[in-house]
Amino acid sequence: MAEVTPARASAFRSLLKMKCGKYTNLEVNTTLQRASLTPEDKALYTRLTYGVTERLITLDAAISQYSSTPVEKISEEALASLRLGLYQLKYCDRIPDHAAVSESVELCPKKQKGFVNAVLRAFVRADKEIKLPDNPVDRLSVLYSVPKELCELFTEWYGERAEKIFKAFFGEEKISLRVNTLKITAQQAAQSLSGKISEIAENSITVNDFSGVAEGIEKGLWFVQDEASSLCVQTLGCKPGELFVDTCAAPGGKTFAAAIDMENRGRVVSLDIHKNKLSLISNGAKKLGLTVVETSERDAREPDPDLFGKADRVLCDAPCSGLGVIGKKPDIKYKDTADIERLPKIQSAVLSGAARYVKVGGTLVYSTCTLNPLENEGVCEGFLSENPDFELCSMRTLFPDTDKTDGFFICKMRKRESCGQ
Repeated sequence: MAEVTPARASAFRSLLKMKCGKYTNLEVNTTLQRASLTPEDKALYTRLTYGVTERLITLDAAISQYSSTPVEKISEEALASLRLGLYQLKYCDRIPDHAAVSESVELCPKKQKGFVNAVLRAFVRADKEIKLPDNPVDRLSVLYSVPKELCELFTEWYGERAEKIFKAFFGEEKISLRVNTLKITAQQAAQSLSGKISEIAENSITVNDFSGVAEGIEKGLWFVQDEASSLCVQTLGCKPGELFVDTCAAPGGKTFAAAIDMENRGRVVSLDIHKNKLSLISNGAKKLGLTVVETSERDAREPDPDLFGKADRVLCDAPCSGLGVIGKKPDIKYKDTADIERLPKIQSAVLSGAARYVKVGGTLVYSTCTLNPLENEGVCEGFLSENPDFELCSMRTLFPDTDKTDGFFICKMRKRESCGQ
């Protein structure tokens, strides 16, 4: 009888819990905090849990190929065991086949061990081949573990490029950091972490070795922020002494970056509809040594009249489908695509609310972390057509395949004298 390692046992339990709809990042963070795992086990646990979630459709296609029992009729315990085993066999080169098979078999109930063992060993005997469908959309779905409906949408939006985008979501593991230049320069940060200075965003670095990152975060030397998000704040052009309003601010990264750009001088108003998330912003600002940040609960669709027409810079980082960050949050791609249809209406209302804060000559930036044109260009074009006192300055979409960042949209607008003035 094989002994199951704590990492695999924890991953198995997490996958069963997430069957109930729990987000992967929340489940992983909770397990890492509560479970007694060694650093090595934590790394393996995290990789297995995220990996199975990321490759779910591909793994289920393999199960369908090698199992006589349809996936939908397999018990949850056996299915979780199979997914874990297949993921290790297919994608974890350093894990011996016998360990992946034997420990996965041990995870499931006794009466299902023979079935799980048979499927996994058949997969090994077939040289771990997963057959791809002939239909182009079905092929994309199985190869990149993306639901068919989403494959159809991306193909509609980007044609053949859709496959390059999906492939880029599985890119190299790296972390991007926004440097707190009130305490350290980007050059010093890059040198201390053996990282690289971003070619896209000022005062941002990327690192592949994560050692030392957490310590620097605790000291307020930097914080995690993708280069695309850093570029978004850079596009705002915040200056010392100004009034900046962040309308959908939690968890606070863009607020922090703006306050740093302002050299901690002026006023930064950080608003969010979720009161329970405001502490993330306050605590983060304190850690970074930012004293100009003030937080308040506010629905962006119902702006604060006290700030109307007063802000130099306003950011509307709108709630979105998140289809640009699938590589970091694999759960997103499994959401019902029907939910995406309601977002542009909400985003338009949020953007209209944010615009009320901008003074004449001031800057308004609308951003999302999605690659859906209806949530991006569609919303901005609609806003500009209805608000002639705003003019377009620039509009850009960043892509994971070419820019090597999150999929991200940034639209910069300027408020001019209204036609009636």
